Amino acid sequence: MLKINIYTDGSCINNPGPGGCASIIKFIKKEIVLKAGYYYTTNNRMELMAFILSLKFLINNLYINNNISIFTDSTYLYNGVNYWIYSWKKNNWKNSNNKYIKNIDLWNLIYKNVILFKKKIKWNLLRSHKGNYYNNKCDKIAFLSAKNPMFFDYFKYISFNNLKYFFK
Repeated sequence: MLKINIYTDGSCINNPGPGGCASIIKFIKKEIVLKAGYYYTTNNRMELMAFILSLKFLINNLYINNNISIFTDSTYLYNGVNYWIYSWKKNNWKNSNNKYIKNIDLWNLIYKNVILFKKKIKWNLLRSHKGNYYNNKCDKIAFLSAKNPMFFDYFKYISFNNLKYFFK
């Protein structure tokens, strides 16, 4: 079994505005950098997208059955995956105020993929910009991606009234 360390970060200029996300995947002696830049998005969406990039890489390359450690400075991502996601799903993606959660498209995607990993992911919440080399590196890559966007974040334009057609 491989030990895989993943560092993620998201960035947004003038939140909302151009955004970027980055993920560094480390195992054996390899370091793989994944990144994407979006023309108009939010910082929280970029934090989630950085993790989703990592999930896609792990699934596509059949690294599901390994020991995976995620390092993030996003309390939104950390708390969402570790504490909130199962109750959101149970409540049809609504929060305690009976309102649809923000970024429902990304949370649904995370939910569908995180269950593949069961208990194989160990989560680590970092203090941002506090000397972790890979967290700082992710931050710089995400910021550069935000400055050079290549993608549109289309879900931002779909109204919440149409969500019932996406998630059943």
